Amino acid sequence: MRIDLNSDLGEGFGPWSMGDDAAMLDVVSTANIACGFHAGDPDTMRRTLKLAKARGVAVGAHPGYQDLIGFGRRRIPGLTETEVESLVAYQIGAMAALCALEGHPMTHVKTHGALGNVCADDDAMALAVGRAIRAVDRNLAFMVMPGTATARAADRLGLTPINEIYADRTYADTFNLSPRTEPGAVLHDADLVVARVLTMVRENCLTSTSGRRLSVPIGSVCVHGDTPGAVAMARRLRQGLEASGWTIGSSVVPGPEPGR
Repeated sequence: MRIDLNSDLGEGFGPWSMGDDAAMLDVVSTANIACGFHAGDPDTMRRTLKLAKARGVAVGAHPGYQDLIGFGRRRIPGLTETEVESLVAYQIGAMAALCALEGHPMTHVKTHGALGNVCADDDAMALAVGRAIRAVDRNLAFMVMPGTATARAADRLGLTPINEIYADRTYADTFNLSPRTEPGAVLHDADLVVARVLTMVRENCLTSTSGRRLSVPIGSVCVHGDTPGAVAMARRLRQGLEASGWTIGSSVVPGPEPGR
């Protein structure tokens, strides 16, 4: 009866903020921090790390496509597996450097936006991401979408998987996320979100919009930090989980810093 609650944070840039990271870090047990390609910059990353460390929140790298204007939510076709390996390894390395400055080692890697959607459907791209993770630090866990190529890549490469579900998104029949362009793909009703998550974690099962079901152990629940009312929804979800007997805590204990 232990479950991780995570959010994608550090997604501002320079003087521009995205969401309320400080408030969200009072609620979640894990933060996935943007690494400068889809959002974030060194100072934003470090500030977010400092806040997370002060609250005992686990941290992971959140690499995405190099697309600040599109917030990493636009697909970039034509990238080779080698190019994907490079862009992911580069961002994990940046995160590792700032974690070293703050003395708060990262625990995992989670892909962002369009990169994550591509990797959920494309085994070759998921393996490219997995190889980048393993090359930088094989002790890092891979936060994956159950039933998709990312989960298969973690298994094939011997990476520790964190099976993640989304509180505020619906699922297609592939168990990738429904496209944001579809009506109802992003959920805003907190009561609905809480009831839906409680069913998923109780039954260890995902259900697509058409009713297809996938039985899978669930390790972490994500609430997006950039949606309106995100903090209030996260608080409501945490209250609902705890009232149902769940303890909120990170899925992974940090290992030694690379090179130590």
